[in-house]
Amino acid sequence: MGLNVIMMGAPGAGKGTQAGRFARERGLLKISTGDILRGATKEQLPVALAAKAKMDRGELVDDETMIAIVRDRLLRPDAHSGFVLDRFPRTVVQARALDRIMDERDNGPLIIVDVLVPEQELVRRLATRRICRSCGQNADPFGSQTLCGKCGGELVQRTDDNQEVVLERLKIYQRSTRPVLEYYRERPTFRVVNGAQAPDRVAHEMDTLIDDAAAVGVRLKTAPERSAREGAL
Repeated sequence: MGLNVIMMGAPGAGKGTQAGRFARERGLLKISTGDILRGATKEQLPVALAAKAKMDRGELVDDETMIAIVRDRLLRPDAHSGFVLDRFPRTVVQARALDRIMDERDNGPLIIVDVLVPEQELVRRLATRRICRSCGQNADPFGSQTLCGKCGGELVQRTDDNQEVVLERLKIYQRSTRPVLEYYRERPTFRVVNGAQAPDRVAHEMDTLIDDAAAVGVRLKTAPERSAREGAL
């Protein structure tokens, strides 16, 4: 069965870094809505071009459009063995649609991981976060380097990472994401990871929790099949 993971977490929680690491180590696709939109736009898919036109006008991409784009991507052959999904779903409507997509794929349970970090620590991280002036790569929040490890460019603070803006961004995240978390919270494959630890400890905890959730999901998925077979005997 495939390994299908949703990574959730507030800005500064480190979910993007952990999603990339987990996908590389497990040989899975890391898929973010931004990546999907860029790829679909490059392929000149009508639904993606419509989404780009909305973004160019400063409008939000509606649920129906985003669901169509994600559905197309997740039903492709290279996603069959699994994926790590970042920044989707963002609404309950999208979460329900993803459940329907998973039924179509019929390839393993959906595991939801919430990378949880206290607000005070998120503010500290974001207020001191640095990015590369040249390539835009985020610097290691636990590191002390002054140059980008990817291209050697200068590391600078983002202009929107002052404390007032950070607090507002966190409020928006909590307000918009809470319904999605509540939609998933009671599922047996929902896990919370302590993101306030050092990255390697977060990685270890995340690997353990995801493997446990996957085992639970497989047992739940195969139980009805076993019951049906036994009932036919």
